[in-house]
Amino acid sequence: MAILKVARLGHPVLRQQAERVLPADIQSAQVQQLIDDMIETMHEYDGAGLAANQVHVPRQIAVIEVAKNPRYPDAPEIPLTVLINPMVTPTSEEIEEGWEGCLSVPDMRGVVPRYTAVRLECLDRQGKPVDLVAKDFFARVIQHETDHLNGIVYVDRIRDMRTLSHIAEWQRHWLGVREQSD
Repeated sequence: MAILKVARLGHPVLRQQAERVLPADIQSAQVQQLIDDMIETMHEYDGAGLAANQVHVPRQIAVIEVAKNPRYPDAPEIPLTVLINPMVTPTSEEIEEGWEGCLSVPDMRGVVPRYTAVRLECLDRQGKPVDLVAKDFFARVIQHETDHLNGIVYVDRIRDMRTLSHIAEWQRHWLGVREQSD
């Protein structure tokens, strides 16, 4: 396995629509290695998720996992989830604003509105169908990662750009002001 280079905001790969993965390709050594490397990269940088285009591969693959993560100390645990060709549909109209950060926008946070519950339909790393409803933090992370696969970065969704903050200033001035939900 390898730790991959993470694209930063401004790199064109982050604005590309990622290409779908053919079901016949999912079990290929190349795709399986990419998934393993993405998981290792996500863990190395304490991410809650990582999309393939963030590591310069514009394919419809994302990984999500949260377990005792120092960047998200109060977040509920999320088991390792591999999303291939994900489709996300809101299951209600309820939207919640919450703080988000991103490995491609290092050391920054901003308040982003997200649906509180979504239906995720995708394939897992074995190519088997996944159909689940996610709520709250898990739903937020799914939306964040699938946005990446569609060429959208969280800063595009910030309604009030005054909330966009360097992490040190966020900790000093914002952390107690709004409930942290990233």
